[in-house]
Amino acid sequence: MRVAVGSDHAGFDLKQAVLGHLEKRGETAVDLGTTSTEPVDYPPICAAVSRVVVAGEADAGIVIGGSGQGEAIAANKVHGARAALCPNEFTARLAREHNNANVLSLGSRIVAEAFALVIVDVFLDTGFEGGRHEPRLAKITDIEQEECGA
Repeated sequence: MRVAVGSDHAGFDLKQAVLGHLEKRGETAVDLGTTSTEPVDYPPICAAVSRVVVAGEADAGIVIGGSGQGEAIAANKVHGARAALCPNEFTARLAREHNNANVLSLGSRIVAEAFALVIVDVFLDTGFEGGRHEPRLAKITDIEQEECGA
């Protein structure tokens, strides 16, 4: 599995841990920055992660910041991205099963590293249930199309 990963400065240390974890899992990680703890604005990085996922160049994305909230919002501005802020295993599982989320957002100041890695595993290992959830996702896509003027 190819996983695009990006963070701001607040999420840098956790991003490094996630990259190492992905390597241990045998995944191919695509690091889209940042490269240090020097202050940087997260929106372009999160958009880049979502664009890679939506383009099919990665199977999933992970964005990381202090809270993960702004990162999820920025990632979701990309047409076709379904980023979910997941502070625990339950939300990660439901984000995939019910919402077919394709980008995971984590808050490095909210979730301890060891627990974040468990959340990553749940997110990547859980599939979409389909069925009753498909019409709801289609409605989300319809709204997205309307807002884009399509």
